[in-house]
Amino acid sequence: MSPDGEGDQYRLPTEAEWEYACRAGTTTTYSFGDDVSQLGELKPNAWGLFDMHGNVWEWCQDWHGPYKSLQVVSDPTGAASGDYGRVLRGGAFYFQPGVVRAAFRGYILPADRNLRYWFSFGQNYPLITLTTLPLARRSRGEV
Repeated sequence: MSPDGEGDQYRLPTEAEWEYACRAGTTTTYSFGDDVSQLGELKPNAWGLFDMHGNVWEWCQDWHGPYKSLQVVSDPTGAASGDYGRVLRGGAFYFQPGVVRAAFRGYILPADRNLRYWFSFGQNYPLITLTTLPLARRSRGEV
């Protein structure tokens, strides 16, 4: 996000990254289970992230559109452009429980303004795979 491209780089999460963080390893309707009575209790999910359901809509990097494939892929990205707008996730406090579930997808054009939309930024980090992790630890003298 720096104009010269130097320093730390930040960006909006992809739709897949947002859902992965929201679910925190769960497969239920909400990160805390399927019980809608727990909505609004402001408890963190299993990874310590608060208010992923029903606080405010959160912008994602992807443009809204149909999924390219129904096959499972690793870290998918959405369309690079589109007519519907950018993906919104998380729902907002004034919506019904079905709209704030982990899998619900909303959208809005970037030119639209509303106080119920929010940005959550992610920081780019180099990918460390299981095969490179021992080398990284060795280079820092940890192994």
